[in-house]
Amino acid sequence: MDTTVFERYESEVRSYCRTFPVVFDYAKGSIVRSSDGKDYLDFFNGAGALNYGHNNDFIKGRLLDYLQSDAIVHSLDMFTVAKAEFIEYLEEHIIAPRGLDYKVQFPGPTGTNAVEAALKLARKVTGRSNIFALNGCFHGMTLGSLALTCDLEKRAGAGVALHDVTHIPAPYQFGEDLALKFITDTLDDCHSGIEKPAAIVIETVQAEGGIHVFSNRYLQGIRNICTKYEILMVIDDIQVGCGRTGSFFSFERAGVIPDIEILSKSISGYGLPFAIDLIKPEFDIWKPAEHNGTFRGNQLAMVAGKAALELVVSGAIEDGVHERETLVETFLTKHIKPLVPDAEIRGIGLIWGIDVHDGAKAKAICDRCFEKGLIIERAGRKDAVVKIMPSLVIPKDQLTQGLEIIAEAIKETL
Repeated sequence: MDTTVFERYESEVRSYCRTFPVVFDYAKGSIVRSSDGKDYLDFFNGAGALNYGHNNDFIKGRLLDYLQSDAIVHSLDMFTVAKAEFIEYLEEHIIAPRGLDYKVQFPGPTGTNAVEAALKLARKVTGRSNIFALNGCFHGMTLGSLALTCDLEKRAGAGVALHDVTHIPAPYQFGEDLALKFITDTLDDCHSGIEKPAAIVIETVQAEGGIHVFSNRYLQGIRNICTKYEILMVIDDIQVGCGRTGSFFSFERAGVIPDIEILSKSISGYGLPFAIDLIKPEFDIWKPAEHNGTFRGNQLAMVAGKAALELVVSGAIEDGVHERETLVETFLTKHIKPLVPDAEIRGIGLIWGIDVHDGAKAKAICDRCFEKGLIIERAGRKDAVVKIMPSLVIPKDQLTQGLEIIAEAIKETL
């Protein structure tokens, strides 16, 4: 099947299809097949929306049963059985066992909508308008989320001024101590010219920013600053939550508790649009309908999401991530690093990056990978980081096969 229909009628804003210019029509596990019958290994993983693989049998079974029963599919935010079961399971099996206490908000179906809700609520709670975000971050493409986001090309697409955000140094720029000191000095200095923020919004791993893993110590420093200065700590776990870093919430390793936790992408477990904000009860001061949306009651996503949580609770997901993390790190160190000695290899769990410091080189590697049957993307400044983000349940032989394709592509292009 050719791509004429897309090129003729679909908006020029399309992007991923330009990188992977074939027509796909089948997907199972970590294999995606094009309409001409070629199989591709998937190391892109729906940009993190398919943590449990394409068409996971366990989750799919729940969805099919639900659809066959003619249960309600669209409900705005009305009470439904599917919503009750999702909330109860999330609270009783994910939140409470971790010693957490959160209310659940369904802001709308997208990650950026959940970010917008968090920004609105933080400003409502504190009465302040400014927000601190880190250099190198990515939080979404709607105006509030885009104001947080640093990528100048993406920001330029807004067409309006993006304000009420102060960007602060990331810890990898000048070191953790100076990055934290910058925040406290700014807040303590009555001549800094920077208003005290309502929130500090942070990713524990900057994914689109180039796979920068923030240390436990740094995250603890941010938490301490937020507590001391009465600033809300907001963690954006849209891409690296739901087990991606080895624990369900990416902040667990640091022993910190955010005031608002944002989840989307794989929270539905099946690639269905879904997002939630987890809010400490004392900050849940919304008035009814103060933030709403027609599709915040995505029942199919709730059914799939509960099934995905059951997979997590079984223990198989987190244990599997740690095993595969060791496999990836060992392979990259032993077989990739010698090929590109000046490259930086960064990662945690099942999100890794090979920073070759050159966007053209990274593109050549990824293009060659695609020719050899591997779907893989780039990230970071100048798109110079080859980004490895497979399913959390990818068979180890397929994981090794994909890594070997990357090694071959590097040899053939560099």
